[in-house]
Amino acid sequence: MTKFYWFLGHEQFQPEVLIKHALVAEHAGFDGVMVSEHFNPWVADFGAAGFAYATLGALAQVTTKLELMTAVTTPLFRYHPAVVAQAAATIDRLSGGRFALGVGSGEKINEVPLGIVFPAYRERSARLSEAIAIMSRLLKGEKLSFNGEYYKTNNVKLYSPPLHPLPILVAAGGPQTATLAGEKADGLIVSVKDVDEIKEQVIVPAQSAAKDKRLILVATHWSVYGSHEEEAWEALKPWRGLRAPSRADADDPEELQREADQLTRSDILTRYRLARSPQDLISAYQPLVRDLHADIVGFQCTSVDQEALIELIGREVLPTLRALGKPRKE
Repeated sequence: MTKFYWFLGHEQFQPEVLIKHALVAEHAGFDGVMVSEHFNPWVADFGAAGFAYATLGALAQVTTKLELMTAVTTPLFRYHPAVVAQAAATIDRLSGGRFALGVGSGEKINEVPLGIVFPAYRERSARLSEAIAIMSRLLKGEKLSFNGEYYKTNNVKLYSPPLHPLPILVAAGGPQTATLAGEKADGLIVSVKDVDEIKEQVIVPAQSAAKDKRLILVATHWSVYGSHEEEAWEALKPWRGLRAPSRADADDPEELQREADQLTRSDILTRYRLARSPQDLISAYQPLVRDLHADIVGFQCTSVDQEALIELIGREVLPTLRALGKPRKE
C-alpha cells in the first residue's frame, strides 16, 4: 500500500520548527517525513538552513513510528560517502530502523560557498556511482578498502552499524540518473510535474536498468495551499528563489533573491500547483497513487499555517488517497 510522507524543508523553517511539524504529522496520520539537507536556503530574507543530520537525530528520538528519509543529501563533496554511511547507520539505530537514505548529485548553492569546485554532470554522476558503492558495502557490514577515481577508503568499517536493512534511494530527473538508480540503488525519488513525462523519461529507464530488482518508488509533488493569491504568495516567499532562471548556476541566496524579485508574482505562482480546498489537494496528489502506483507519495506543500495544513491533510485528504493506494504492480 502507498505510504504518505510530509516534506520538512530546512530551506524554509528553522530546525526546532520542523520538529514541531513532524510531531503534528505523526499525530495527523502521515507515515513518514522527507527531510531536505542544505547548506544554503533559496533566498536570504525568508530562508533557513539547519543541519539536517542533527534534526534527524532529534526526530529519531521524539517520534515513535514516523519513518524518516533524506530528500536528499549529497554524499559527494561536503561529506565523504563513508561519513554519510556512518550518519545513516547512526540514525537507523536511534530510530529503531525507521530511516532510508535518499541521495542526489548536488547543487552549486550548497557546495561552491565552501570553496568546492562544482563539476559538470558527467563527473557528478560518476562520483555518485562510487559513493553508492561505498555506502552500500559499508552499510552491509563490510570492512572496505576502496580505490576509486574520486574516493578512497583504507580498511574502513562502521563500528556502529545499522541494525536493520537500510535502503539507498536516488533522486533522478532524467534517464541517465534514473539508469544509475536502477543499476546501483534500492529506489528512485522523482519530483512529478507531468505523470506521463516522468514515466517515460525517468521511471521506465530506472525499472529497465533494475531488471528483476524491485525498486522503491518515491513520488513527490510541489503545491501551495491558500484561499487566495495573496495568501499563496506569502507562503511561497521562502521558495521563490527556486524559480529564478539561474537557479542551477547560483551559489548565493542573495543572488537568487534579487533575481526572483525581478520576476512578477505570476511568474512564480504559476510554477506551483495552487490548491484552495482539500479536494484540490486530492486532485493534485491522486495521480501519484493511482497512475504511478508510488510506494511513497511526498507532500511538498506550503501554506501560511503549516501545522493547520498538516492536520487538514491528515483529516480530509489522506483517507481518500489511502483508499486509492494498492500494491504497486511489478
